[in-house]
Amino acid sequence: MTTYLRKATNHDFPEIKKIIEQAKQLLKADGIDQWQDGYPDDAVIRNDIAQEINYVLLVDGKIAATGVIFEEKEPAYEAIEEGSWIKTKAPAYASLHRLAISPDFRGRRLSSTLMSHLITAASLKGYIDLRIDTHPENPRMQHVIKKAGFDYRGVVRLDMPNGKRWAYQLVLA
Repeated sequence: MTTYLRKATNHDFPEIKKIIEQAKQLLKADGIDQWQDGYPDDAVIRNDIAQEINYVLLVDGKIAATGVIFEEKEPAYEAIEEGSWIKTKAPAYASLHRLAISPDFRGRRLSSTLMSHLITAASLKGYIDLRIDTHPENPRMQHVIKKAGFDYRGVVRLDMPNGKRWAYQLVLA
C-alpha cells in the first residue's frame, strides 16, 4: 500500500468536497453540530487549495483524506479560556484544520497517518508549535488529536453559532 501526502490541486476539489460532505453527514449522524451550518463550503475549500494550504493523503493513488495546515494567527486562539498555550521560542505556530477521512477508507487507521504526515509537513516548514481544535462533543476527533501527541490546553471560541471548541497543542522538540 503506497501512502503519501501532497498539496491539493484544483483537480482534487470534487473529491475533497465529497469527503468534507461525507464528514458532515457522519457528524450529523453522531448528533454533533460541528460543520452543520454550511461550513466548510466550496469557497473555503477552493481558497484552501488556492493558498496551497490544503493537503490530501493518497492511498494507492486515491484520495483517502484531506487536511489543512494554516500558517496565520488564529484570532480565536489568541483569546484562549480556561487554560493557556505552552510558551515557546517559536516566532509563530501552525494550526491544523478541516481534517476528514473518506468513508471508503475508514477503519484503516488513516486518521493517525494523516495527522503524522501533516505534523511532518508543518515541521518541514519550520513549525515546532502546532495547534488544533475540535468540538467538545466530538470524541472521535479528540481521540485522534490526543493519539497524535497533542495536549488539551483550554477552550477557544470560534466566530460562529455553537463556536465553543477544545484547543490542543503539540510542541515539537
